[in-house]
Amino acid sequence: MNITALRPKFTAYLEPLADIFVRIGISPNQISLISLIFGLFCAFLFFKQMFVAGSLMLFVSAVLDLIDGSVARKNGTESDFGAVIDWVIDKYVDCFVLLGIGLSGIHIISHFVSFSAEFQPVADFGIVAMAIIGSMMNTFIKPVVYAEIGFDERTHGKINDPLEGIGFFGRPETLIVIILGGLAGFIWISVLIVALCTNLSALQRIFYLYHRLP
Repeated sequence: MNITALRPKFTAYLEPLADIFVRIGISPNQISLISLIFGLFCAFLFFKQMFVAGSLMLFVSAVLDLIDGSVARKNGTESDFGAVIDWVIDKYVDCFVLLGIGLSGIHIISHFVSFSAEFQPVADFGIVAMAIIGSMMNTFIKPVVYAEIGFDERTHGKINDPLEGIGFFGRPETLIVIILGGLAGFIWISVLIVALCTNLSALQRIFYLYHRLP
């Protein structure tokens, strides 16, 4: 069971905030766009090595991502496009945030392995690249399953598939680890954890599908 499977419980605590957006007339797609803006601002702050401020921006982006669906249900504006753009914006935020860390010039792998000055930046950015790849592939597996086996059952506007609770490290875990690492001053540890765990989680989902799909 991962945190993603508990999304409805977390969303329930944010219902009052969703009600505010409904009252002031901000649409779900506009909320998604605002979430993207905060995510890009986070990436810029991370690039400038302002990790505490960036983590706060990422937290706001994550909260907005949780409530856009609630707003859509409350004002009856659920749409296929809204569901698609929500996924797309999530991955843009994830990639830009990790890229911002990678371009910040912080040392990652050198905390464990010594490299020459020439290869140090390459090694550090390699870890960031693995984090981005893991984040993308861990998510990419799900739409591939939808497309190939035609799974389209929905619960509250979200596709409710067997993979929802499979994979020990999804997007919520990624955001939590990055936010905590930024606030605590250990963003380099966060990148290592994300690089390792997202890829292992993707493999977990692949093995799950291997044993269950014909």
